[in-house]
Parts: sequence; C-alpha cells; structure tokens
Amino acid sequence: MISFRLPRRQLVAAALCPLFMTSGCAWFGPHLLRTDQVDYERALGDAKKREMLATIVGLRFGDSPSFVAVSQIIASYTFEANAGAITQGGSGPAGASYGQASVGASYSNHPTFTFVPTTGEALATGYIRPLQPELVLPLADSGVPIDLLLRLSVQSIGGLQNATPLGGPESDGNPDFFALLRALRRLQLAGQLTVSYKQAGPDRAARVTMAIGGDGAPPGTAADLAEVRRLLHLSPAVREYPVMYGPASGNGLAINMVTRSVMGILTNLGAQISVREDDVKRGSTVPTVHLVGGETRPTVVVHVGEKPPPDAYATVVYHGATYWIDNDDFDSKYALTVLQNVIALSQANQDQKAPILTVPAG
Repeated sequence: MISFRLPRRQLVAAALCPLFMTSGCAWFGPHLLRTDQVDYERALGDAKKREMLATIVGLRFGDSPSFVAVSQIIASYTFEANAGAITQGGSGPAGASYGQASVGASYSNHPTFTFVPTTGEALATGYIRPLQPELVLPLADSGVPIDLLLRLSVQSIGGLQNATPLGGPESDGNPDFFALLRALRRLQLAGQLTVSYKQAGPDRAARVTMAIGGDGAPPGTAADLAEVRRLLHLSPAVREYPVMYGPASGNGLAINMVTRSVMGILTNLGAQISVREDDVKRGSTVPTVHLVGGETRPTVVVHVGEKPPPDAYATVVYHGATYWIDNDDFDSKYALTVLQNVIALSQANQDQKAPILTVPAG
C-alpha cells in the first residue's frame, strides 16, 4: 500500500490504472511464448543428451536401460493486478486535493510435465529390432557423413565386421571395414556416392540403392572406386547396387549389410568409452574395446573423473564417478546428434500411449 498526496487529475488516472493493466496482459502472453518456447526446447535437448549419456554409461556396466519420454508440457501462468484510488473532499491551504492510491501485482508459474515410458511394441520397434537399411541410409543424402552413419548403425557390410562388445577374435573390428568407410566418405565428398530411396514392385515396398561412380568422375576417385568394389566384391559392370539386409551374398550385384538395433548402437558406444581401472579389476565392467584399422578414436569420447569442466556438453554421475562429453569435442557431439536422429526415425511410426505419470514441477 502506497499513500501520498495527488492532484485531482492524477487521482483520475490512478483510478483507470486497472484498465491499462488489463491491456498489458495481452502483451504478457505472447512475450512468454517467445521466451519460454525456446527455453523449453533447450531444456528438452539437454535432457535428451543426458539420457543418451546415462544409457551409454549404464550399458557399459551391464545395467538394463529404460527410456522415458516427455510427451506433454503444460505451462500454467497466473498474473493478477489491482489498483485503486480513494479521494477525499476539501482542499488545503495550497488548493490541492488529498487522496490515497494502491497498486499491487502478482505472478506465478506452475508447469506440469507428463512422462511416458517406452514399453511393449514401441520398445521392440524403436530400440530392440535391427534398423532397416532404407530407414538409415537416406540420411547420407541429407548431409550426414556416410562413414559416421555406417559406423554407428551397421554391424557388418559385405562380411566385413564392425567392432562389437561381445568379445571374440574380431571384437575390435575388421581393419578392412574401417578402410571401406574412409573410401566411401571420400567418394561422398567427391559427389560419387548417391543413396536413392524409392517404393517399387507390386507390394510398393521400400527399396534403397547405393550408386558409386559415374560419368565425369574426378581422376582422384578411381582408386577409391576400385577399393570399394574390391572390399565388397562388387561387379564393375554395375553402377547402382540394391542394399539388402543380411550377410554377404557373393553375387557382386548387391550390397549386403547387417544393421544394428538402437540398443546395439548404444551398447557398442558404451563398450568404447573409458572407465576407471578399478571398475574393470573388480569385475564391474569389461575392458574397453579399442578400434583398429586407423580408427582408434571412439565414436563418442566420454571422459571419467571427479569433476567435469563447467561447460561440459553433457554430464552424468554413475556409482560415484562423473562421466562427461567435452563441449569442445565437435565429433562426439555430432555423433550423438546423428544417433538422436536415428532414434527419432525408428520411433516415427509408433502409436503414442496414454501418459501414466504426471509430475507438477513447482
């Protein structure tokens, strides 16, 4: 409450103050939309990064992952304002009227988040079943590096094995697999690799093909073209090859690959990250998988220690240790972004279930 002496004209203006506050509320809503939409988008993005990192670290130690998505955000705002004026008749020695004015306002925000766990068919389709080549490979024509895409999502191409956390003589991967990825990436940069997606045949089934080489190829690509055909045992008489799921066929007319599931991708990323040596000695986890063939750097570099840098890209705490991804490590950040895109594609046709958990925040 504010009490003061006002001239008569200002007393009238104070009495009309609620009207101006009401019109100000029309500005209040759009302003919050402009600011809060971006803030919630960033918060959801940070939550997804931490979820991916937490899942990778958990799988490294054999934990069973669970996936919970934010399906709804309700931001409830309350803005109240009041104003009033009381006039008093008579005049003082200077001829001024006396009065009293009061102004008050209150604001509150009570957001509600709705979480939906991924279970049943949605879990099987989005995370457990192998990704279809026609789902993943078109990303290469969207600008995603073909070597990163295949390194993440493919277990083998033409019989050449990617690294696997399951152990065995080729757990670190076949050197020729990584040589193939580098050659494909150079062809992609030279414009000599194209992935086409179409629906063909009487069943209108999805088909994906990979074309390598072509007219007007730069002279420097001849060696890479020959290397790709040699490693995949492809016929040089064919330029465009259908991509088929399964082991190598050996006929030279198709590119055969075995893709991973999202769970397989996350498990393989976890097998490459660094952990404390004491955890390996105690048997809490297995030794780190080290890649071969010139690709010794993990797909996503995760650091472990007691205290992360203040600007870390993503941070999680697991069993007393802190794991993080450096903000200055663009390759790791981009790999995590590509992985999120792959997961989004795998979930694109899933039916949304009713929420089972709603948590008022605030």
